[in-house]
Amino acid sequence: MFVSDGLSVNEQGHLTIGGVDTVELAKKYGTPLYVMDEMSIRSALREYKKSIDDNYENGGMVAFASKACAFKAMYEIVKEEGCGADVVSGGELYTAIQAGFPAERLYFHGNFKTEAELALALDYGVGRIVVDNWEEMETLSAMAAARNVTADIYLRITPGVDAHTHSFVMTGQNDSKFGFTLETGDALAAAKRAAAMPGLALKGMHCHIGSQIFDEAPFAHTAELMIGFMAKVREEMGITLTELNMGGGFGSRYVESDAVMPYGEYMWRIAGALKAVAASLSFPVPYIVIEPGRSIVGNAGITLYTVGSVKHIPGIRTFVIVDGGMTDNPRYALYQSPYTAVIANRANAPADQTVTIAGRCCESGDLIQEHTKLQSCGRGDILAVMTTGAYNYSMSSNYNRIPRPAIVMVKDGVDRVVVKAETYADVMRNDV
Repeated sequence: MFVSDGLSVNEQGHLTIGGVDTVELAKKYGTPLYVMDEMSIRSALREYKKSIDDNYENGGMVAFASKACAFKAMYEIVKEEGCGADVVSGGELYTAIQAGFPAERLYFHGNFKTEAELALALDYGVGRIVVDNWEEMETLSAMAAARNVTADIYLRITPGVDAHTHSFVMTGQNDSKFGFTLETGDALAAAKRAAAMPGLALKGMHCHIGSQIFDEAPFAHTAELMIGFMAKVREEMGITLTELNMGGGFGSRYVESDAVMPYGEYMWRIAGALKAVAASLSFPVPYIVIEPGRSIVGNAGITLYTVGSVKHIPGIRTFVIVDGGMTDNPRYALYQSPYTAVIANRANAPADQTVTIAGRCCESGDLIQEHTKLQSCGRGDILAVMTTGAYNYSMSSNYNRIPRPAIVMVKDGVDRVVVKAETYADVMRNDV
């Protein structure tokens, strides 16, 4: 029934997360409510770090993908675990710095970084700026030279790999808004240009092929392509690049049928492919950076709702309508993402009803899950949706002027607020 190790059922038949009763959390903080298990986050970071240490003798860095779930306490946890972070906007960068995150462990991404964002990155001393296009390269070079500083950069490469995932989260194929395309020769031309430009120091390459990937084969193939490309750079330019950022995309378990591979096994197989092609080309194995996000925080989070009504339409379907929806979880509306749900105050009862979980927004498409099994429920029951730690809070909105929920972190049976719930005053704070 549960897709996360941090979930259980107590003697009252209530769902617990990190040893804390979710029904009590709903009473204490109200709903909707995001809840995250801190030890689950830390354990995932540690597993990834160990997988790097075990497989890459030249070392590497685990850089948490901020877009999955970014707030101050998250950056504090990542910092304490000795990891890095990738940021894709001035907002993520600013939040990380305000949380005391070491700037040298930040990787700044994005296919359109504004001049203001690039200035912020240069002023903070961000570790690596991942250059995405020609215009950005020219702009960053001019800005760095004007400041009499050198920006350490990667080039984002589009390797042309199909990641076998939803088209909206595929980024490695040639038809992509991201990066310099390998197949067309743009990538090599960009490397030659970057190496010659003032204010820039080309340190390595970056790629990212997509999200929610369960098969190691696309990662392994990408590793082979990228090492081959770096060897081509050495051959053409006489430069041996020493860093390779493989991006992220490792899958999380949303439903029981999701076959998630242990992180160590992912890394062992990818490392094997990478080392084999490096050996064949007499190319030194580079320092490896990976950028997992969803697989670190996805299963660490749940969202709690209160059931408002149950609407039976004979011969068609039964709606369970809750007090949240696409404002706190837009992923079903965007991707038809699967989820596992349970009635938290009746978690040990059989899930014997097939229902559609619907939200409160003024949209027919405001659904969280369709045709899913759930325990019998009614007004006032607490519904928990699992694996909502990634891309729920970070993609939330104030549609219909609905305030965003709080985030509560649990650890060792203790709960604490890490992001306050918005109020109506917060929603209209910038109105004039």
